[in-house]
Amino acid sequence: MTDLPTILVIDDEIRSLESLQRILCDDFDVKTASTVKDANAILEQEWVQLVLCDQRMPEQTGVEFLKAMRTRWPDIIRMIVSGYTDAHDIIDGINEAGIFQYITKPWHPENLILTLKNACRLYELQRQNELLAIELKMSPSGADKVVAERRETLRKDYDFDDGIIRGTDSSMNEVCATLRQVAPYDVPVLLSGASGTGKELAARALHYGSLRWNKPFVVENCGALPDQLLESELFGHKRGAFTGAVEDHVGLFERANGGSVFLDEIGEVSPAFQVKLLRVLQEGEIRPVGSAKTRKVDVRVIAATNRDLEDEVKAGRFRADLYYRLAGMVIRLPDLKDRRGDIPVLAKALLSRAMAHLGKQVEGFSEETLDCMQSYHWPGNVRELQNEIQQMLVMGKEGGLLGADLLSRHILRADHTVDEDGADLFDGLEGTLKDQIGQLECRIIRESLIRNRWNKSKAARELGLSRVGLRSKLERYELEKVKPLPSMRRAAG
Repeated sequence: MTDLPTILVIDDEIRSLESLQRILCDDFDVKTASTVKDANAILEQEWVQLVLCDQRMPEQTGVEFLKAMRTRWPDIIRMIVSGYTDAHDIIDGINEAGIFQYITKPWHPENLILTLKNACRLYELQRQNELLAIELKMSPSGADKVVAERRETLRKDYDFDDGIIRGTDSSMNEVCATLRQVAPYDVPVLLSGASGTGKELAARALHYGSLRWNKPFVVENCGALPDQLLESELFGHKRGAFTGAVEDHVGLFERANGGSVFLDEIGEVSPAFQVKLLRVLQEGEIRPVGSAKTRKVDVRVIAATNRDLEDEVKAGRFRADLYYRLAGMVIRLPDLKDRRGDIPVLAKALLSRAMAHLGKQVEGFSEETLDCMQSYHWPGNVRELQNEIQQMLVMGKEGGLLGADLLSRHILRADHTVDEDGADLFDGLEGTLKDQIGQLECRIIRESLIRNRWNKSKAARELGLSRVGLRSKLERYELEKVKPLPSMRRAAG
């Protein structure tokens, strides 16, 4: 008997089945089926948490199979693998088969495993919620206490001090002070900043710091859906309102009644949808698609954008009246390059989460690694830092230090002597052509040395230099002063 989550993979191509089973077998108890008949037989005999089904099969499509499966096993998480991303198929999959996620080909093994783990965790959460509901019926007072304790724990997780990780002298301190000041007041807030700066985290802090903290908080990425689907997701729809609407659907505004709605990437919505959203914000009521009746809702709207909406208003791409409805308070989140002092503490926190998530333990970062991280400009902000750390953890040695040699090349080649914001190897180059070539050469040599853990023989071979030639360049660029071997240095955290 295994403690691993059980998943069923369905594909009529035997090679695809074998490939998926080989990749997933370490993390899951994998059952496979090449026909719909075999799949149904497994579902009747096994306790399956997740089904991963290919879309194009000879007997019926993946969506058709999962739609039929939904009526018999509604609790199982349903996912589709497809090389085709037709919008109509996606909408049908979401509405008819209740598909959790589409995975497009070609897929990356690590990303696929991560997605499946998240889906299995969702299944477990659903089971826990069902048990909690039963407990509530059997013992209301005891269940109320459990719910209250869990809500209080969640509130602490998103506290302005503990939830938003930063250094002592961080530029985020002012942002957090503003969030704390604004949170109790029931005004709409517009969060602006580049992608990956933590706008959703700030929105959650606002919600859990408000008087609505014990009510729902729901999230919608407005840039990810076409108008019809976005309207359905936010405002709901009636059965038969459009093709694929086989049952009534409660929108996020109604689900969040009494709580907060976070509208991410609000600057991406079309002019037509802007009108519909404006009416909802003005009237405080929604009209589900296909319904003649309106419903009152009481929600606090928190919106976020990586665009300058004032410029969008001037350019005529965003309605001024909607902007002023959303921008009761405007709070800008700084880029990670403007809060470099936060990088060490952020990196340690992200590493702890990654270790818990991936089930792999390391000692920490070398000081050289943290120095390189602080010297890079991180155009993808915290999200890019998170991905880099996860990649380092996967590639690093269990129980050891994560050295700078595990960092991506473009990070190692960043200019470590000037504070520039550029995005490539040529950032920060100054002076005559000879000077710039020298600066570029210095970066390339340094990057090679770090990747080779300061083994000069290996670096010289890689660069096509003799040891004498490399030594000469090290003296010229004073690279000998850089301390070697991350593994010999004290771990940072």
